Formats: sequence, C-alpha cells, structure tokens
Amino acid sequence: MLTSSRPVNSAVLLISCPDQRGIVAAVSGFIARHHGNILESAQHTEVEDRIFLMRVEFDLEGFTLPRAEIGPSFAPLAQEFGMDWRLHFSDARKRMAIMVSREDHCLTDLLWRWRSGEIAVEIPLILSNHPDTRPIAAAAGIPFHVFPISAENRAQQEERELALLAEHRVDFIVLARYMQVLSPRFVAEWRHRVINIHHGFLPAFAGARPYQQAHRRGVKVIGATSHYVTEELDSGPIICQDMVHVGHRDSVKDLVRKGRDVERVVLARAVRAHVEDRILVYQHRTAVFA
Repeated sequence: MLTSSRPVNSAVLLISCPDQRGIVAAVSGFIARHHGNILESAQHTEVEDRIFLMRVEFDLEGFTLPRAEIGPSFAPLAQEFGMDWRLHFSDARKRMAIMVSREDHCLTDLLWRWRSGEIAVEIPLILSNHPDTRPIAAAAGIPFHVFPISAENRAQQEERELALLAEHRVDFIVLARYMQVLSPRFVAEWRHRVINIHHGFLPAFAGARPYQQAHRRGVKVIGATSHYVTEELDSGPIICQDMVHVGHRDSVKDLVRKGRDVERVVLARAVRAHVEDRILVYQHRTAVFA
C-alpha cells in the first residue's frame, strides 16, 4: 500500500474561539517555545459572529514535550482564550467503518483510494442492510456484516451495530449510499463523526427516482453534497459539494452515470478532509482548510 504524502510525525491543532487579539501569536509562541516547526497554518475570522477559527500543523521532530504532555500543557492557554480545541497526530491512523446498501459505486471508489494510500485509514469492517456488496468487501479482505432493517427490528439492529462499532474501536463512519435513516440515538452518539453523500440538485427533487424527476424538468446542472449527519435528514453541516453540467441530449441513464461520478468524487474529498483533520464545525457550518 502506498503511503500518504502527509508528514508522518506531526501534530494538528484545531481551534475555535471568540475573536480577540493575540491568538495567533500565543499559539505560535507555544509551539516555538517547545522547539516546534510550523508546517501549515491557516486561520479565518467570521467577522459578523466574531468567531476565530484556526488549523495549525507542526513538526514533532525535536519537539521538547512528549506527546502525552502536549494537550495538558496547551490547556491553560486554551482556557485563557476560551478555545474549543482538538489535538491530533498524523501517524495515528483513524479507523473508518463504511455503511452501504446495494449501490456499490461509492464503496468501490473509497476502497480503491484506500488501497492506493490516498485515504490513509484503517477499515476494520463494512456494515450493510443487504448482502449485495459482500464480494467487494471480501476481495478487499475486510469483514462484512449484514443487518437487515425493518420497521419492527430497527432499534434492535442499531444496538447490534453500535456494539460492533464500539468493539472495533471505530473513529468515524462513512455512509457510502447507505439507504437507511439513522435514529436520533445513533446520530447523537456519533455527532460529527458520520459522513453522508446525497445527490443535490438545483432545483431539489425529493423522494424516489430523483434522476427521473430531474430529466423530466430538463435540469442543466446535477450535483452531490457530502455532509455530517444530524437528526434532521440531509441537513447537517456541509463538507463538500460539486456539480456537473447536463443537457437536453442526456438521457436518464446519462444523468445517473454523471451523478454517480460526482458522488464518488465529492464523498472522497470529504472523507480525506476529515481524515487529515482539516474540518472545523461551528454554528451548523464547517470551515474546511485546504
């Protein structure tokens, strides 16, 4: 497997707090005092809401604090500025579970990117409500678990899924065209750790057969949206979006094909941004640091 281009021995701080003077200097000073070298730094201020957002990645080579002491040592500074913050290490690979139903285009694409090293994660398991994609999981050597879902057994099956995810120490979940609505309990337990993909249109077409509806209306653009899952269906903080132009010569099959292409790309971008700790969620929105 190829390795990621990301530094193998770095730390990432993700910070959000009320905007005020001196934040960048304080964070940079903390890193410099401990002989750290900043590899990437990006910040943004929401002027109207006076919210400051920052992502800083620094090299751990020669850093004088042991890893276990970085967080506790940074905590007093974070408290001074009222920061909501997280610390991640680049060589600690996240454990990603995939949930999928019958459509396999997003699953296949994610596994290809995983095998090539483009998405640097561990995939301990794939969950599905149908057995259709089992051969794909088997070819990748990933355990595959089927949990058929009905109105009568939904709560029980979700409990079994939650237990399995905990057993495998999963860090986040990707819904690769998983065609079931997760319960509020499930979503609350995995807040901002479940990434979904859905077809987004202008105008939007709700319900079944969206591509057929889009074709009948003669749309000129189709697209896809990847977002974190919340209790409100398809309304979570948006991570990535893209679109493709279509025209009167495109059939329903053409729209489906083009839609699947953009779904694959948008989901992969969102997953990679999450894996590389480039996303900050605030006020039901996201800042995605490129």
